[in-house]
Amino acid sequence: MKWVEAKAGKIIFARLFEDEDLLEAISQAAGKGGIKAGFFVLIGTLKKAEMGFFHQGRYESIEMAEPLEIVSCMGNISRKEGEPLVHAHIAVSNRKGEVFGGHVLSGCIIAATGELVLIEAVDVELQRKLDEPTQLYLWSIGK
Repeated sequence: MKWVEAKAGKIIFARLFEDEDLLEAISQAAGKGGIKAGFFVLIGTLKKAEMGFFHQGRYESIEMAEPLEIVSCMGNISRKEGEPLVHAHIAVSNRKGEVFGGHVLSGCIIAATGELVLIEAVDVELQRKLDEPTQLYLWSIGK
């Protein structure tokens, strides 16, 4: 294990609106708040979910085009090649209470609302670098 220590900085509360893309909205909120590293939690509703399941070096798409409740969505903010990167996982439920989840992909569209809480990590730089064996951009951190 490698790790790095940071202090919690500002906390941002943001409301996402109907038809916003979940990943884009989180990225915009982090950018407007000047958050370069941190983590977040989010609840709300979706019109459509685009999730991924990582298998044999790529994400297999899971698409759900129906009203969904966001049971839980969490993730982190870091940097990849100098640009902000949002990495999130989500669990959603349908009208029957069946729960599905995966890696959040572009195309998760907000329905009524999304309630986002972003927590900044100060005095730390989280960079993602290509890990050859997995072909994923993973954290490159100290200790």
